[in-house]
Amino acid sequence: MANTIYDFTPFESGRLSTSYATASLGRRIKRISNAIAADSFLVSYPKSGRTWLRFILANYFALGSAFQERVDLSNMFSFVPNFDFDPIRGVQAFRTRAHSARIPLILATHQPYATAIFLRKPVIFLVRDPRDLMVSAYFHAQRQKHRFAGSLEEFLTHRDLGLPAFIKYLNGWAERLKYHRHIIVSYEQLSSNSEFSIARILEFLECPYNARRLVAALDCSSFDRMQAQERREGIPGHHYDRGDTEALRMRKGKVGGFSDYLSPSLIDFVESTCHRDLNIQAQELLVCTGWQANRLR
Repeated sequence: MANTIYDFTPFESGRLSTSYATASLGRRIKRISNAIAADSFLVSYPKSGRTWLRFILANYFALGSAFQERVDLSNMFSFVPNFDFDPIRGVQAFRTRAHSARIPLILATHQPYATAIFLRKPVIFLVRDPRDLMVSAYFHAQRQKHRFAGSLEEFLTHRDLGLPAFIKYLNGWAERLKYHRHIIVSYEQLSSNSEFSIARILEFLECPYNARRLVAALDCSSFDRMQAQERREGIPGHHYDRGDTEALRMRKGKVGGFSDYLSPSLIDFVESTCHRDLNIQAQELLVCTGWQANRLR
Protein backbone atom coordinates (compact mmCIF):
# COMPACT_ATOMS: atom_id res chain seq x y z
CA MET A 1 0.00 0.00 0.00
CA ALA A 2 1.35 3.43 -0.90
CA ASN A 3 2.33 5.71 1.95
CA THR A 4 -0.42 8.31 2.34
CA ILE A 5 1.98 11.10 3.23
CA TYR A 6 4.65 10.64 0.60
CA ASP A 7 2.75 8.44 -1.85
CA PHE A 8 5.44 5.83 -2.27
CA THR A 9 5.92 2.19 -1.38
CA PRO A 10 8.65 1.81 1.29
CA PHE A 11 9.90 -1.58 0.08
CA GLU A 12 10.55 -2.69 -3.46
CA SER A 13 11.82 -6.23 -4.21
CA GLY A 14 12.64 -6.76 -0.53
CA ARG A 15 14.85 -3.68 -0.32
CA LEU A 16 14.22 -0.22 1.06
CA SER A 17 13.11 1.91 -1.89
CA THR A 18 15.24 4.88 -2.91
CA SER A 19 12.30 7.27 -2.58
CA TYR A 20 11.57 6.08 0.95
CA ALA A 21 15.21 6.44 1.99
CA THR A 22 15.40 9.91 0.45
CA ALA A 23 12.19 11.04 2.16
CA SER A 24 13.36 9.63 5.51
CA LEU A 25 16.70 11.40 5.18
CA GLY A 26 14.91 14.63 4.30
CA ARG A 27 12.71 14.40 7.37
CA ARG A 28 15.69 13.65 9.58
CA ILE A 29 17.60 16.65 8.22
CA LYS A 30 14.53 18.83 8.79
CA ARG A 31 14.16 17.44 12.30
CA ILE A 32 17.78 18.25 13.15
CA SER A 33 17.32 21.70 11.63
CA ASN A 34 14.32 22.29 13.91
CA ALA A 35 16.33 21.12 16.91
CA ILE A 36 19.14 23.52 16.04
CA ALA A 37 16.62 26.38 15.83
CA ALA A 38 15.09 25.55 19.23
CA ASP A 39 15.83 27.71 22.25
CA SER A 40 14.76 24.90 24.57
CA PHE A 41 12.87 21.62 24.74
CA LEU A 42 9.91 21.00 27.02
CA VAL A 43 10.17 17.29 27.83
CA SER A 44 7.71 15.17 29.77
CA TYR A 45 6.16 11.74 29.97
CA PRO A 46 2.51 11.89 28.82
CA LYS A 47 0.00 13.12 31.42
CA SER A 48 2.53 15.07 33.46
CA GLY A 49 0.69 18.39 33.02
CA ARG A 50 2.21 19.61 29.77
CA THR A 51 -1.04 21.02 28.34
CA TRP A 52 -1.49 23.23 31.39
CA LEU A 53 2.12 24.44 31.35
CA ARG A 54 1.96 25.08 27.61
CA PHE A 55 -1.26 27.06 28.03
CA ILE A 56 0.21 29.24 30.79
CA LEU A 57 3.32 30.02 28.76
CA ALA A 58 1.26 30.72 25.64
CA ASN A 59 -0.87 33.23 27.55
CA TYR A 60 2.16 34.89 29.10
CA PHE A 61 3.90 35.30 25.74
CA ALA A 62 0.70 36.40 24.01
CA LEU A 63 0.03 39.12 26.57
CA GLY A 64 3.48 40.55 25.94
CA SER A 65 3.21 40.53 22.14
CA ALA A 66 1.08 41.98 19.38
CA PHE A 67 -0.87 38.71 19.13
CA GLN A 68 -4.51 39.75 18.83
CA GLU A 69 -6.34 36.44 19.27
CA ARG A 70 -7.47 34.92 22.54
CA VAL A 71 -5.22 31.98 23.38
CA ASP A 72 -7.12 28.71 23.15
CA LEU A 73 -6.41 24.99 23.01
CA SER A 74 -5.75 25.24 19.27
CA ASN A 75 -3.58 28.31 18.80
CA MET A 76 -1.50 27.66 21.95
CA PHE A 77 0.70 25.60 19.62
CA SER A 78 1.63 28.88 17.90
CA PHE A 79 3.61 29.71 21.03
CA VAL A 80 4.81 26.31 22.24
CA PRO A 81 4.66 23.84 19.32
CA ASN A 82 5.28 20.13 19.37
CA PHE A 83 8.58 18.80 18.10
CA ASP A 84 7.02 17.18 15.03
CA PHE A 85 5.74 17.92 11.52
CA ASP A 86 2.04 18.31 12.30
CA PRO A 87 0.91 21.49 10.47
CA ILE A 88 -1.44 22.54 13.29
CA ARG A 89 0.43 21.45 16.41
CA GLY A 90 4.01 21.02 15.18
CA VAL A 91 6.91 23.35 14.41
CA GLN A 92 5.05 24.79 11.42
CA ALA A 93 2.51 26.25 13.83
CA PHE A 94 5.13 28.48 15.45
CA ARG A 95 4.35 31.84 13.89
CA THR A 96 4.78 34.17 16.81
CA ARG A 97 8.29 35.47 16.13
CA ALA A 98 6.55 37.90 13.79
CA HIS A 99 4.68 39.27 16.81
CA SER A 100 7.65 39.45 19.15
CA ALA A 101 11.27 38.45 18.72
CA ARG A 102 11.42 37.85 22.48
CA ILE A 103 9.27 34.72 22.30
CA PRO A 104 11.58 31.68 22.48
CA LEU A 105 11.07 28.58 20.38
CA ILE A 106 10.22 25.91 22.95
CA LEU A 107 9.66 22.52 21.35
CA ALA A 108 7.44 20.19 23.38
CA THR A 109 7.96 16.45 23.19
CA HIS A 110 7.24 13.13 24.88
CA GLN A 111 10.03 11.41 22.97
CA PRO A 112 12.65 9.21 24.62
CA TYR A 113 16.16 10.58 24.87
CA ALA A 114 18.41 10.59 21.80
CA THR A 115 21.47 12.81 21.51
CA ALA A 116 21.15 12.99 17.74
CA ILE A 117 17.73 14.64 18.14
CA PHE A 118 18.08 16.85 21.22
CA LEU A 119 21.70 17.85 20.63
CA ARG A 120 22.90 19.75 23.71
CA LYS A 121 19.92 22.10 23.89
CA PRO A 122 18.47 23.35 27.21
CA VAL A 123 15.67 21.21 28.62
CA ILE A 124 12.65 22.02 30.76
CA PHE A 125 11.83 18.63 32.28
CA LEU A 126 8.32 18.28 33.69
CA VAL A 127 7.56 15.49 36.17
CA ARG A 128 4.57 14.31 38.16
CA ASP A 129 3.83 11.93 41.03
CA PRO A 130 3.76 8.48 39.34
CA ARG A 131 0.58 7.51 41.18
CA ASP A 132 -1.41 10.46 39.83
CA LEU A 133 0.28 10.13 36.46
CA MET A 134 -0.70 6.47 36.04
CA VAL A 135 -4.35 7.14 36.88
CA SER A 136 -4.47 10.03 34.42
CA ALA A 137 -2.69 7.96 31.75
CA TYR A 138 -5.19 5.14 32.22
CA PHE A 139 -8.22 7.33 31.55
CA HIS A 140 -6.42 9.03 28.66
CA ALA A 141 -5.70 5.68 27.02
CA GLN A 142 -9.14 4.26 27.72
CA ARG A 143 -11.55 7.17 27.30
CA GLN A 144 -9.78 9.60 24.96
CA LYS A 145 -7.41 7.53 22.83
CA HIS A 146 -9.48 4.32 22.95
CA ARG A 147 -6.31 2.23 22.87
CA PHE A 148 -6.87 0.26 26.08
CA ALA A 149 -9.96 -1.60 27.30
CA GLY A 150 -8.75 -3.36 30.44
CA SER A 151 -8.84 -2.51 34.12
CA LEU A 152 -6.65 0.01 35.91
CA GLU A 153 -4.76 -2.84 37.53
CA GLU A 154 -4.06 -4.38 34.11
CA PHE A 155 -3.00 -1.00 32.77
CA LEU A 156 -0.33 -0.57 35.44
CA THR A 157 1.53 -3.66 34.20
CA HIS A 158 1.07 -2.97 30.46
CA ARG A 159 4.49 -2.96 28.78
CA ASP A 160 3.82 -0.09 26.39
CA LEU A 161 1.37 2.07 28.38
CA GLY A 162 1.82 1.39 32.07
CA LEU A 163 4.58 1.52 34.66
CA PRO A 164 7.18 -0.36 32.55
CA ALA A 165 6.97 2.31 29.82
CA PHE A 166 7.11 5.17 32.33
CA ILE A 167 10.11 3.70 34.15
CA LYS A 168 12.02 3.07 30.92
CA TYR A 169 11.33 6.64 29.77
CA LEU A 170 12.34 8.31 33.02
CA ASN A 171 15.46 6.19 33.45
CA GLY A 172 16.59 7.05 29.94
CA TRP A 173 16.22 10.79 30.39
CA ALA A 174 17.52 10.86 33.96
CA GLU A 175 20.85 9.36 32.97
CA ARG A 176 21.44 11.96 30.26
CA LEU A 177 20.02 15.24 31.53
CA LYS A 178 23.49 16.03 32.89
CA TYR A 179 24.56 16.69 29.29
CA HIS A 180 22.04 19.54 29.03
CA ARG A 181 21.47 22.77 30.88
CA HIS A 182 18.14 21.92 32.46
CA ILE A 183 15.47 22.76 34.98
CA ILE A 184 13.15 20.30 36.73
CA VAL A 185 9.56 21.41 37.33
CA SER A 186 6.82 19.28 38.83
CA TYR A 187 3.07 19.34 38.37
CA GLU A 188 2.82 19.56 42.13
CA GLN A 189 4.99 22.71 42.24
CA LEU A 190 2.90 24.27 39.47
CA SER A 191 -0.23 23.54 41.50
CA SER A 192 1.03 24.80 44.86
CA ASN A 193 2.95 27.86 43.65
CA SER A 194 2.25 28.61 40.01
CA GLU A 195 3.79 32.09 40.00
CA PHE A 196 7.10 30.93 41.43
CA SER A 197 7.27 27.90 39.11
CA ILE A 198 6.66 29.92 35.96
CA ALA A 199 9.05 32.64 37.13
CA ARG A 200 11.76 29.97 37.44
CA ILE A 201 11.06 28.79 33.91
CA LEU A 202 11.16 32.32 32.51
CA GLU A 203 14.47 32.94 34.22
CA PHE A 204 15.81 29.68 32.80
CA LEU A 205 14.69 30.77 29.33
CA GLU A 206 16.23 34.22 29.90
CA CYS A 207 12.86 35.81 29.15
CA PRO A 208 11.71 39.13 30.63
CA TYR A 209 9.62 38.69 33.77
CA ASN A 210 6.51 40.77 34.28
CA ALA A 211 4.57 40.03 37.47
CA ARG A 212 1.29 41.59 36.34
CA ARG A 213 1.39 39.77 33.03
CA LEU A 214 2.08 36.47 34.77
CA VAL A 215 -0.87 36.92 37.14
CA ALA A 216 -3.11 37.63 34.12
CA ALA A 217 -1.74 34.60 32.27
CA LEU A 218 -2.42 32.35 35.24
CA ASP A 219 -5.94 33.71 35.54
CA CYS A 220 -6.55 32.89 31.86
CA SER A 221 -5.15 29.40 32.48
CA SER A 222 -7.24 28.38 35.48
CA PHE A 223 -8.39 24.76 35.54
CA ASP A 224 -12.10 25.69 35.38
CA ARG A 225 -11.58 27.95 32.36
CA MET A 226 -9.50 25.39 30.52
CA GLN A 227 -11.91 22.56 31.25
CA ALA A 228 -14.88 24.64 30.07
CA GLN A 229 -13.00 25.51 26.90
CA GLU A 230 -12.14 21.86 26.26
CA ARG A 231 -15.78 20.86 26.68
CA ARG A 232 -16.75 23.46 24.07
CA GLU A 233 -13.94 23.04 21.56
CA GLY A 234 -12.00 19.85 22.29
CA ILE A 235 -8.30 19.25 21.60
CA PRO A 236 -7.01 19.49 17.99
CA GLY A 237 -6.50 16.07 16.44
CA HIS A 238 -8.49 14.21 19.10
CA HIS A 239 -12.01 12.81 18.89
CA TYR A 240 -13.68 11.78 22.13
CA ASP A 241 -16.79 12.28 24.27
CA ARG A 242 -16.30 15.73 25.77
CA GLY A 243 -19.32 15.15 28.00
CA ASP A 244 -17.37 12.43 29.82
CA THR A 245 -15.25 14.12 32.48
CA GLU A 246 -12.90 11.13 32.70
CA ALA A 247 -12.14 11.48 28.97
CA LEU A 248 -11.07 15.12 29.19
CA ARG A 249 -7.47 16.30 29.00
CA MET A 250 -8.43 18.69 31.83
CA ARG A 251 -9.93 15.83 33.81
CA LYS A 252 -9.54 16.63 37.52
CA GLY A 253 -6.57 18.93 38.04
CA LYS A 254 -6.11 17.49 41.52
CA VAL A 255 -2.86 16.62 43.29
CA GLY A 256 -3.20 13.33 45.17
CA GLY A 257 -6.38 12.31 43.35
CA PHE A 258 -4.94 8.84 42.78
CA SER A 259 -6.34 7.74 46.15
CA ASP A 260 -9.84 7.99 44.68
CA TYR A 261 -8.98 5.29 42.13
CA LEU A 262 -6.11 3.15 43.43
CA SER A 263 -6.66 0.65 46.22
CA PRO A 264 -4.03 0.51 49.00
CA SER A 265 -2.54 -2.60 47.37
CA LEU A 266 -2.25 -0.87 43.97
CA ILE A 267 -0.72 2.21 45.59
CA ASP A 268 1.86 -0.03 47.21
CA PHE A 269 2.46 -1.76 43.86
CA VAL A 270 3.17 1.55 42.08
CA GLU A 271 5.42 2.78 44.88
CA SER A 272 7.40 -0.44 45.31
CA THR A 273 7.81 -0.93 41.56
CA CYS A 274 9.13 2.62 41.12
CA HIS A 275 11.48 2.33 44.08
CA ARG A 276 12.79 -0.98 42.76
CA ASP A 277 13.10 -0.18 39.04
CA LEU A 278 13.80 3.54 38.77
CA ASN A 279 17.49 4.34 38.75
CA ILE A 280 18.92 6.73 41.33
CA GLN A 281 18.91 9.69 38.95
CA ALA A 282 15.26 9.10 38.04
CA GLN A 283 14.24 8.89 41.69
CA GLU A 284 16.03 12.18 42.29
CA LEU A 285 13.99 13.76 39.48
CA LEU A 286 10.82 12.88 41.36
CA VAL A 287 11.86 14.44 44.67
CA CYS A 288 10.19 17.74 43.75
CA THR A 289 6.83 15.95 43.36
CA GLY A 290 6.93 15.08 47.07
CA TRP A 291 5.97 11.51 46.39
CA GLN A 292 8.93 9.79 48.07
CA ALA A 293 8.23 11.71 51.26
CA ASN A 294 4.62 10.52 51.13
CA ARG A 295 5.75 6.90 50.81
CA LEU A 296 7.78 7.15 54.01
CA ARG A 297 4.84 8.25 56.12
